[in-house]
Amino acid sequence: MTAERTVTSPGVAPREHGSSPLSVMPPRGSGTASRLPAARPPDRPASPVPLLLADGAAALLAWWASAGHSLSLLALVAGASLLLRPRGGRTPVPALLDELPSVGGRVAVAWLAAAALWAALRPQDALSVATVLTGCAVQVAAAGGLRALVHGRRRAALLRRPRAALVIGPAATAQRVAAAVLRHPRSGVRPVGVVAVQGDGAEGGVPVLRTDQEVERAVIQNGVRAVLAVDPSARTEQGALLRSLAASGCVVWEVDADGAPYPARERLAGFSCRRLDLAPVRAGGAGKRLLDILVSGTLLLLVSPLLLVCAVTLRLTDGPGVVFRQERIGRDGRPFTLLKFRTHRPVDEHESATRWSVANEHEMRRFCRMLRRTSLDELLQLWNVLRGDMSLVGPRPERPYFVAQFSQSYPGYAARHRMRTGITGLAQIHGLRGDTSIEDRARFDNAYIDDWSLWQDVCILLRTAVTLVRPTGS
Repeated sequence: MTAERTVTSPGVAPREHGSSPLSVMPPRGSGTASRLPAARPPDRPASPVPLLLADGAAALLAWWASAGHSLSLLALVAGASLLLRPRGGRTPVPALLDELPSVGGRVAVAWLAAAALWAALRPQDALSVATVLTGCAVQVAAAGGLRALVHGRRRAALLRRPRAALVIGPAATAQRVAAAVLRHPRSGVRPVGVVAVQGDGAEGGVPVLRTDQEVERAVIQNGVRAVLAVDPSARTEQGALLRSLAASGCVVWEVDADGAPYPARERLAGFSCRRLDLAPVRAGGAGKRLLDILVSGTLLLLVSPLLLVCAVTLRLTDGPGVVFRQERIGRDGRPFTLLKFRTHRPVDEHESATRWSVANEHEMRRFCRMLRRTSLDELLQLWNVLRGDMSLVGPRPERPYFVAQFSQSYPGYAARHRMRTGITGLAQIHGLRGDTSIEDRARFDNAYIDDWSLWQDVCILLRTAVTLVRPTGS
C-alpha cells in the first residue's frame, strides 16, 4: 500500500516520451548464469542411520546393564531416546564434548519418562532409583562413545574430501576469511577462489577471479559446491551470481567477517555464519498459495457489499471509470494489470506511467480522500491475489518505468522479483510507504524473501490489520 502524492520519483528524473524500451530485469553482466553448470543434485546429506544405530545400541546396553527388565522397558527407553535425539549442531561434525550435555540431558529425560510410564503400567515392577541411575550412566557413556566414533569417521572423510568453495566479497576481506578457513580444515571447506569486483587489487593465497569466464572455469574444474558471501554488499552487488550458483547446486553461506555474531547460527572456522536459501521454489510454495486463495476468496465474499457501496458512491461522486487499471511488474519481471478504485485521474497515460505519484490529496474529492486514507481503494487487489498475479504478502509491485530505474540505481532492487508481489509486506509494516527510501524497501523485501515462512506471512497480515485501525493513508 503506497501513498500517492504529486512528487517526482526519489532520486530519479523522469524520462521524455522518446525513451528506449524498458528492460525490467537488469542484465547479469556477461552471462555468468547461462554458462554455469546446469542444476546439479545437491550434496547428499550425511546419513542418519549410523547415529540411529549408535543410539539404539546404547539403549540396548543400558537395558542390559539395568538387570535386563522386559523388552517393553527397552522399547520405552529406546523410543524416548530416539525421539529426543539431537537434530544437528553448530558445526558440520560436532565433537564429543560439544554433544555430551545434550546427549546426557535427553538420556536422563528418556529414562525418567520411561520409568514413570513403567510405574504407571506395572506398579509392582517399578524401577528403583539405582536402576534408573545405572541405566542413564551406561547409556550416556555408550552413546557418547559410539557417536564419537561415527563423527570421527565423518571428520576423516571431510579432511580427505573437503567441499570446494568460492568466497565472494571485497578481495581483502575474502582473502582473510579464505586464509582462516584453510587454516582450519576440520570445517570441511576448501576455498578455491575469491570472486572480487574489478578494481579491488588485494591479492592473497587464493586466486582472485575477476571475470565470468574465470568463475565458470573454477566452478567446473573444482566441482564447487559451496559459496561463502563475506560482506553484506555481496548479497546485492553479486545477487545474480549467488542465485545462479545456488541454482547450479551450491550451498550459499553468509559469513560475518567482522565479529558481530548471528545468534544461534552455525560456525565456520570461528566465524558466525548462516545458510541462505536462494532457491526460487521456496518463494512460491504451495502453502503460501493456498493461504492466498483461502484468505483472498473469503475476504472477497465478506467485503463484496462494501465493494459495491464504494463503486456506486464513486460513480455518483466522480463520474464513470470506477476501476483504475495500471501495468505493474510481478514475479520474475512479468507484467500484470493491477486493479484499484480510481481516486484520481492522471492527465494522460505518460503521467500515469512515469510520475512517482499522480494524486494530490488536496485536489481529491472527499470520498476519494477517504478511500485513500483507509486503504479501501486497495481492496480490489484481492482479485489480483485470487487470480495469482499477486500474493497477500510480498514486495509491493511497481510500474515498469520505475522498476527499470530503481534496478539500476539501488543494489538488490531487482532481486525483489524472486517472489510474487503483495498487497502488504515486511517493508510496509515497518513504515516504508509512500515517499520513503527505496533502498530501505529493497533491503526489507529481500530480507523477507530470504527468511520467508508461512508463519511470517500470518504475522505480517495481523500487523497490517492492526495498522488499518489507525489509518494514515496507504
